[in-house]
Amino acid sequence: MSSPLSMLKKTRRIPLQVPADEQRSKQKVPFRRNLIKAAPSDFELMTTMAQRVIQLEKTVKSQTQEIERKDKRISALEEKLRLQEESGRDDVERRCQQLQNQVNEMENFLGDYGLIWVGDQEDRDAAEYEEAHSSGTSGGSSFYMNFDLVLQRIRDLNILSGEGESFVERTATGAQLAKKDPVQLRLYSNGIVMFDGPFRSYQEHSTQQCMQDLMDGYFPSELSERFPDGVPFEVHDRRDEEFVFRLPWEAFPGEGQTVCGMKAEAASSQLPGKKLTTDQFLNKLPKLVVKGGRVIDVRDSVRATLQGSSAESSSVILIDTPALQAVTERQQISSAVQLPSAHDIITLKLRSEDGNHTYTVKMYSSETVGHLRSYLDRHRGIGLPGYDIISVHPQRCYDDNGQTLRSCGLTTNANLLLRKR
Repeated sequence: MSSPLSMLKKTRRIPLQVPADEQRSKQKVPFRRNLIKAAPSDFELMTTMAQRVIQLEKTVKSQTQEIERKDKRISALEEKLRLQEESGRDDVERRCQQLQNQVNEMENFLGDYGLIWVGDQEDRDAAEYEEAHSSGTSGGSSFYMNFDLVLQRIRDLNILSGEGESFVERTATGAQLAKKDPVQLRLYSNGIVMFDGPFRSYQEHSTQQCMQDLMDGYFPSELSERFPDGVPFEVHDRRDEEFVFRLPWEAFPGEGQTVCGMKAEAASSQLPGKKLTTDQFLNKLPKLVVKGGRVIDVRDSVRATLQGSSAESSSVILIDTPALQAVTERQQISSAVQLPSAHDIITLKLRSEDGNHTYTVKMYSSETVGHLRSYLDRHRGIGLPGYDIISVHPQRCYDDNGQTLRSCGLTTNANLLLRKR
């Protein structure tokens, strides 16, 4: 048993506290050691290569089987798709044939009632576009003018519009009975003239639309705003004639006109008042006039006309006729000889188309317009273009060769014009 003194002599060693950083620094750090192993033997290498070859053969075999399985699947799908396409094509062809038969039956049904299916505007425009491009031209159109059908439809429309019926019209003093004024419509072989003009060719789209509306049994859509309740038509069937554009009556051919047997310049020079020079006269006219979408220089045109009329003069030609011979004989032989009376002979002065010649023709009033043409043609020669014989006052065209001058109102001396036909 130890005494307390012996215990005091024994000193107890307590370890010192070392910082954590020093402890971590004193720990062993693992290093990668380069361990030198022995090289594998040839038997080990052969075994490893054999195992790898066996594994690759298994992989190739499995992939080959997968490819064969997918090829079979693709072949089956292709065959199924081909069968579906063949069956679908047969169904489409059969459906198209059914629709075509149905369309033919509908067209025959409409044809029994004199109707023609034309489709809507988009279908017609597309058809015209395809036809124009397929034929290589830009003006291709399937429009066909059926004159008989137009006349029949107009008769039906006139009944609907109340042709010949009277209605009460209010006036400033009360009321009176009135009738609808019909629309004048002239049908030519190459176009139409509605109201008082202008001429409209069948090649124009608006004309085709108007005629198509009539053939379909409707009032023309272009008249819907002006005549919302419809309007009767007065048709002049001239399908055997071709409309030829002619100058208006106010446009005289030639360079000048005659007034009472003298030049227009001479007649104007005798008028009272202050005389105007050419420039003063032209300044009173408008410089430009817009007519029919065209800009017309009025002053330059009138100036050229005045200068041309003053520079050129027309020649007067006397044509030999039986009446002229009779007048000559009357002057040469004795008055005792009985000859036709002088009042049966008239003198006609005809201005040529270009205004450069004036033909003086003496004729009996019992002769016809055909005789007048024969006298002119015999003097003018053959090969010239056709012409019309017209008068200004009254405005008239003498185109009936069998009509006598007396029946035409030509019983006294008259001035006529020749106009190109």
